[in-house]
Amino acid sequence: MTRDRHPRPLLAALAGLAALAPVYYLTEAAARCFRTGHAAFAPAPTGLAYLAAVAVIVTILSAWPAAALGCGVPLTAAGVLFALDLDAAMGLAATLPWARSGGLPWSPPDGAPWAELTEPPGTLAGMSGLYTLIGAFLVLSALPRARRRSILDG
Repeated sequence: MTRDRHPRPLLAALAGLAALAPVYYLTEAAARCFRTGHAAFAPAPTGLAYLAAVAVIVTILSAWPAAALGCGVPLTAAGVLFALDLDAAMGLAATLPWARSGGLPWSPPDGAPWAELTEPPGTLAGMSGLYTLIGAFLVLSALPRARRRSILDG
């Protein structure tokens, strides 16, 4: 009996859905760090670290098409919602966990808030198009690869 080297599609899709929350919140944290750095005319190494963490997660997810779709489709949908109807997107984002506290999921409870309380998590990354770009990359990575043919082939 041989073992399949790839996870079953259902497990991979569930892994993609589980990765949605970290990708969503890390992308928003990176966007906020970059905004703070831009406003202070200072570097934002923390934002770069958050974005690097997102890149690692996205790279891992893109190895399995079902996982990439499990995370990419909802992320793209969130980005499209932010682009088309900002009020509805902000209303939906306000229902997410940690939306009222203004803190990151992994930050200590007494830590400084990372967001304005009137600005739900995901607002900045959604409005800037980051969710759409990352989600589209994941969806495109799940598509079957086209065979490359050389012009020298007969």
